Amino acid sequence: MTQSSALLALLDEPVWFCLTAQPKREHLAAIALRRQFGIECFSPRLRFRKMTNRGPVWFVEAMFPGYLLAKFVYSEQHRAVEASHGIRGIVHFGDRLATLPENIVVGLRSSVGAEEVVTIDSYIKIGQAVEIVEGPFRGLEVLVTQVLPAKERVRVLFEFLGRSIEMEISTAKVLAA
Repeated sequence: MTQSSALLALLDEPVWFCLTAQPKREHLAAIALRRQFGIECFSPRLRFRKMTNRGPVWFVEAMFPGYLLAKFVYSEQHRAVEASHGIRGIVHFGDRLATLPENIVVGLRSSVGAEEVVTIDSYIKIGQAVEIVEGPFRGLEVLVTQVLPAKERVRVLFEFLGRSIEMEISTAKVLAA
């Protein structure tokens, strides 16, 4: 939804705006707005596991890279918001500013939770296809036949030289395919 800046300047009530932020600093910009000006912000992040040279590592990244949502009275606070640490500006299309209805933000917030971090857990289940990401079978897609949570291992089935073979492997060495 977009609104003209002239119309927004006449409103006395806060509106949700979409702001552009410095990349990888969206949550820091939201913290600065909250602390400095008491502005309600929403900057959800995703937490996920990704394979690196050091093995699987947990990463946290913005759900909307380069953007965050903030609720403020345009006529009173837009200059302070745009000059705030980490903020590049309010998203606009010509002279029309990007705004969001309250119900959209409430819906997003309810699905994300108070921490504003959604963990994408690649919990492994029986029957799931996984890819081996470390060791001599790296790159091979296999089928999970048993989960051994106490050992942090899974039993997998794969085809090798025309035979079906079952073996145990550490859960740290597989990722969901």
